[in-house]
Amino acid sequence: MDALCGSKFWDANLSVHTDNPDLTPCFQNSLLAWVPCIYLWAVLPCYLFYLRQCHRGYIILSHLSRLKTALGVLLWCVSWADLFYTFHGLIHGQNSAPVFFVTPLLVGVTMLLATLLIQYERLQGVQSSGVLIIFWFLCVVCAIVPFRSKILSAVAKGKISDLFRFTTFYIYFALVLFALILSCFREKPPFFSPKNVDPNPSPEVSASFLSRLSFWWFTKMAILGYRRPLEEQDLWSLKEEDRSKMVVDRLMEEWKKQQKRAERHKAAVASGKRVSSEDVGLLGGRPRPREPSFLRAVLATYGSSIFVSICFKLIQDLLSFVNPQLLSILIRFISNPVAPTWWGFLLAGLMFVSSLMQTLFLHQYFQCVFEMALRLRTAIIGVIYRKALVITSAAKRESTVGEIVNLMSVDAQRFVDLAPFLNLLWSAPLQIILAIYFLWQMRALQVEQMKFKDSRIKLMSEILGGIKVLKLYAWEPIFLEKVEGIREGELRILRQSAYLQAIATFTWICTPFLVTLTTLGVFVSLDKNNVLDAEKAFVSVSLFNILKIPLNMLPQLISSLIQTSVSLKRIQHFLSQDELDPHCVERKIIAPGYAVTVHNGTFTWAQDLPPTLHSLDIQVPKGALVAVVGPVGCGKSSLVSALLGEMEKLEGTVCVKGSVAYVPQQAWIQNCTLQENILFGRALDPSRYQRALEACALLADLEVLPGGDQTEIGEKGINLSGGQRQRVSLARAVYSEADLFLLDDPLSAVDSHVAKHIFDQVIGPEGVLAGKTRVLVTHSISFLPQMDLIIVLADGQVSEVGPYPALLQRSGSFANFLCNYAPDKDKENLQESSKTVLEDTDDEEVLLIEDTLSNHTDLTDNEPVMYEVRKQFMRQLSVMSSEGEGQARPVLRRRPGSAEKVVQAAEMKASGTLIQEEKAEIGTVKLSVFWDYAKAMGFYTIVAVCLLYSGQSAAAIGANVWLSAWTNEATVERPQNNTSTRLGVYAALGILQGVLVMVSAITLTVGSVQAARSLHQALLHNKMRSPQSFFDTTPSGRILNRFSKDIYVIDEVLAPTILMLLNSFYNSISALVVVVVSTPLFAVVTLPLAVFYIVVQRFYVATSRQLKRLESISRSPIYSHFSETVTGSSVIRAYGRSQDFNAISDAKVDTNLRSSYPFIASNRWLGVRVEFVGNCVVFFAALFAVIGRNSLSPGLVGLSVSYALQITLTLTWMIRMMSDLESNIVAVERVKEYSKTETEAPWVVEGSRPPTGWPLQGDVEFRNYSVRYRPGLELVLKNLSLRVRGGEKVGIVGRTGAGKSSMTLCLFRILEAAEGEIRIDGLNVADIGLHDLRSQLTIIPQDPILFSASLRVNLDPFEYHSEEDLWRALELSHLHAFVSSQPEGLDFQCSEGGENLSVGQRQLVCLARALLRKSRILVLDEATAAIDLETDNFIQATIRTQFEGCTVLTIAHRLNTIMDYTRVLVLDKGTVAEFDSPTNLIAARGIFYGMARDAGLA
Repeated sequence: MDALCGSKFWDANLSVHTDNPDLTPCFQNSLLAWVPCIYLWAVLPCYLFYLRQCHRGYIILSHLSRLKTALGVLLWCVSWADLFYTFHGLIHGQNSAPVFFVTPLLVGVTMLLATLLIQYERLQGVQSSGVLIIFWFLCVVCAIVPFRSKILSAVAKGKISDLFRFTTFYIYFALVLFALILSCFREKPPFFSPKNVDPNPSPEVSASFLSRLSFWWFTKMAILGYRRPLEEQDLWSLKEEDRSKMVVDRLMEEWKKQQKRAERHKAAVASGKRVSSEDVGLLGGRPRPREPSFLRAVLATYGSSIFVSICFKLIQDLLSFVNPQLLSILIRFISNPVAPTWWGFLLAGLMFVSSLMQTLFLHQYFQCVFEMALRLRTAIIGVIYRKALVITSAAKRESTVGEIVNLMSVDAQRFVDLAPFLNLLWSAPLQIILAIYFLWQMRALQVEQMKFKDSRIKLMSEILGGIKVLKLYAWEPIFLEKVEGIREGELRILRQSAYLQAIATFTWICTPFLVTLTTLGVFVSLDKNNVLDAEKAFVSVSLFNILKIPLNMLPQLISSLIQTSVSLKRIQHFLSQDELDPHCVERKIIAPGYAVTVHNGTFTWAQDLPPTLHSLDIQVPKGALVAVVGPVGCGKSSLVSALLGEMEKLEGTVCVKGSVAYVPQQAWIQNCTLQENILFGRALDPSRYQRALEACALLADLEVLPGGDQTEIGEKGINLSGGQRQRVSLARAVYSEADLFLLDDPLSAVDSHVAKHIFDQVIGPEGVLAGKTRVLVTHSISFLPQMDLIIVLADGQVSEVGPYPALLQRSGSFANFLCNYAPDKDKENLQESSKTVLEDTDDEEVLLIEDTLSNHTDLTDNEPVMYEVRKQFMRQLSVMSSEGEGQARPVLRRRPGSAEKVVQAAEMKASGTLIQEEKAEIGTVKLSVFWDYAKAMGFYTIVAVCLLYSGQSAAAIGANVWLSAWTNEATVERPQNNTSTRLGVYAALGILQGVLVMVSAITLTVGSVQAARSLHQALLHNKMRSPQSFFDTTPSGRILNRFSKDIYVIDEVLAPTILMLLNSFYNSISALVVVVVSTPLFAVVTLPLAVFYIVVQRFYVATSRQLKRLESISRSPIYSHFSETVTGSSVIRAYGRSQDFNAISDAKVDTNLRSSYPFIASNRWLGVRVEFVGNCVVFFAALFAVIGRNSLSPGLVGLSVSYALQITLTLTWMIRMMSDLESNIVAVERVKEYSKTETEAPWVVEGSRPPTGWPLQGDVEFRNYSVRYRPGLELVLKNLSLRVRGGEKVGIVGRTGAGKSSMTLCLFRILEAAEGEIRIDGLNVADIGLHDLRSQLTIIPQDPILFSASLRVNLDPFEYHSEEDLWRALELSHLHAFVSSQPEGLDFQCSEGGENLSVGQRQLVCLARALLRKSRILVLDEATAAIDLETDNFIQATIRTQFEGCTVLTIAHRLNTIMDYTRVLVLDKGTVAEFDSPTNLIAARGIFYGMARDAGLA
């Protein structure tokens, strides 16, 4: 180097050991000038590669760009002017050193490169270049030294030695400074960028490099969030690469590759098998077939992001070791009184810069990791959603909707929770070994806990689905007990894992301490001459503190890893389920003239079940009207499913020509407007739409619906009656104008006159669909003569096929079937009247239709809701929120909902909606919420925890002060004799600290488990006692959300958050105390730093809290829409709308992400600012130590600075934990909100219990009785006065909306009287407890609801009855044969919603329940609408014989069932219109006569 300059390169006396340091001219001209150039050339290749990949469109040449280019050119000119000046000198005989040629040449070429780079970036659409900002910054920094030394030498010599170079240098300096300033401004957005069309683009996309580095682009939102609570429209749009569609497709692609690889592997293994069977000797074992690995797919998709994050983390980790080294130099500086003062200032400055760099790298790393985690979560949700649309029904049976939703919510979230810790895996390998033992302990607990959680949520969702049945039968206590039993198990596991966690914590706290202790102990005892001085002690302490972070995180990393590995397995298992074969129905080729052909078809619902349909041979001519008939459970619905490709084909071929429309047996209604339900994603064609409405008899319904066809239909079609739902489902098919219509018994749910209208107008030979191919499954005999072809099924086979007359003459099973139901004398008459009957399906079919009978017929069971009455009720309620679930879905699966739907017409919004929007709480979390949680934990617990923590901090400070005093002895010139005492006290204090931490962790855990128990208990007890109206207007998803997500937070998130908050709070306080005590000057800067800290914290908390709330509100619709999709998957597939539904789901996830991304950014924004405060603390602690070096001992400086180095992290953690606590304590707020809702009347009123054996007669009397659904609504029943004598059989009829169901609800006090009273045997029912009343009445409800438990529990949950009683009830209800054929007998397990029984069988189970209760009063609520005629006759006969002396009230669809009753009550608009015996009423020719005439009975 010296040769290059012709002078000395380095001179320590000039640069170090002096009070006025400077660098040699050689150093300035060579290395210092080359640093920026070396940097730019080094990063160039990578940067060019990056630019080639990320092309964003070019940027127009702006003034800014022109100016930057001009500066670059000028700098190039200045450098080369220097070069030519040197050549000029050479010509004139001046000998210049080689460095004067090399440096200007290198600098000039580099400036030229920078200029070209500016233009290339512009063409690639880069708005702000980080590479160039760093380059200009380095140029300026490296020019500062010559800037100072040139002036100093000129002043010293009194003249300027080399005027030309002096001038060019200052011009160069001015230009690079200007270039640096300009490079901080960003260019306009590129041409053709999406920003031009986006109304609210994310500022991150166009943010400048510095803004990205410091997260300044987020400030706008932080300020807005501070001024007023954020709303959805304030959120930015997503960046293109974050949108669900892009993200999901990437993961999907990788997963498919994995699947293909696994299949190839399988094939290889299979061929290997054949080999091995021939040649066992050669191939010992066979290779195991490989599962497709979800983990590999994830790594392949996100490998690059992980790599970038690793680089950031690596740099940050290396930087974290710089400060302890600087501290060591600082202590040496303090111990050396003759060292020049500027060393100290330089060290303080370097410490600050090192901390600042660490902060910036750390937060870039976090941003990178969290963005990746969010993308991964989005991808997992999307992939699971897409999978759920294509799994077979066998797979569907295996995972309930609740479980799949758990995969999307809990399991996908686990990946996000793991992300920030993941890099510790390699950053902290040293401690992993310690963790192994705990890992296995915890993993087992984790798996077990997920089991408990799954079963509790499943049971809860069943309870919510069947809440009405629980109320009607007074069964709440038994289910309360069940849930609490599961809950106790869950809490037991929680407690165990918390104790383990506490022991682990103790180990983590003590480990770094014990390491320090052993190191120091060994050091001083090895050799008497080893003196423990401040430098050795405190540098090692601060190094061990660095170790503490990964150690503290490790327990969290491990529990996160365990949870994620469990989740990974669950997701992988679900994604590997069988899918429906899209090719099992041939769409292209078919015999000419036919629309459907099945040749030798054998179908099953699942590979492990026997085939449901076998050897089918069916040909349906084009344009024919075909009926499929047969007894219950013969496979009619299965046939329809087979044609849709929903069943697994074992052999044969199925061909279907053209597009398909499908009307399932249970109408599947989406939560959107009525019009959207009918259009189902097709464009609106007004005339065609009108035609569909007319044909399906919906016009009259539109008049009474509050918002016409813009009325929002609730979760599962809650505000439509069964008949209306079925007609909407039919209208959807009519509107679709498909080629083939598969109608699975759509006429059963509607009244007979409506059925006739629909058949004539839609399905029949004269209907709208005439000329199309129609396959109609039906029980209705009256329509059969008009069919072109009738297919008769028996036991899963075709027994006869042919037109009606041919089948009658053949006198086969079809003729017998007709004769059974139509006695000759009035066959014709009966054919007209016999009501349509909801077909009942056999076990497996039900699985497909994904369950039956609407779970929720709302307040008015199957009568369309009294719209007149409800209009206002609808109006009052604001916005429907549950993005609800479809209606054809497992009865008991009502799942999350809580979103805002936009009803097209704003004015309809007020009237057409039903369920209130879930409100986001606004503003700070009320103190009362914290107080509620504190009370739940117990006051003493909290005080104890605080005291223990103070003790722990005191012990920690004590240990370090002791260490400081010990090291100060080294400065006094005497050997340290009392080493053992010193070590002993130090050890005692350290271990005390660990013990206190462990005790406080255990205390806190005990408290939090206590709180979790009491909060869950209050919520559960309140919900069990909520009135039915609460469940009708609150989407079950919202209630379930409380029981799953919010209780999970209270169980598992709150306690660790509080623990870490206390930890960081006490650490921060003790650090400040130590720094202030050792360098009192520090107190001066404490105030401004504290103010800045508090301001940042206020801005942050206000914004992040609201973002968190918006995020949780936008999360529910994802799950609601998902469960709606799962239940309607067969309809979605039949109409070919899977793609659209994927897109809808993606849109909902995107809405949720719009609040998640800013939430992450808010954390980074906060981190950078708060750590800046921490870095200032480090700077000032070091600075004041330098200033007061004469009065401070090295021990104190070591103590003070090593504490200051810790504060950065604790301050950030403190705010993070405070805001986490705030956002998580919202769970307590939400649980409390639902624990305080209004409850129904007490279950038992001690003072007025009815006499035993009441009611003896069964007299029911309504006295001047009126009722309304809710205060402020019109009356549903008006001044009803009537008396039913004991033992009478009374039929209740009336047109839709007359108040029939309301009457039965009043009897059970589901609705409470507005005025008047009901007396049973003279006792006013309002005076006794609900359970005393309900347990003495019996109802067979319209929807047969079963719980997933054994048949015995479903019949008799309280175990009041003997085994004989149960079997006798089963015999009377015609279930004896079925149950005794099951190997488990009475312990036969009913699946969720009773799906493994057909609808008819479920109805019979309800009859058996009624027979067991055998009370004096029996209510039948359209109980036989879902059964074929044969079973109906059985039930009617059983009721007549078994309930002979009882009072029976029957709401009837089929008038023929009540023609022999004592009296018939005709209701009209809530009043008694007629009340007399059937014969008198027919003679009177009133309303009843009209109804009987319509039904062909008069």
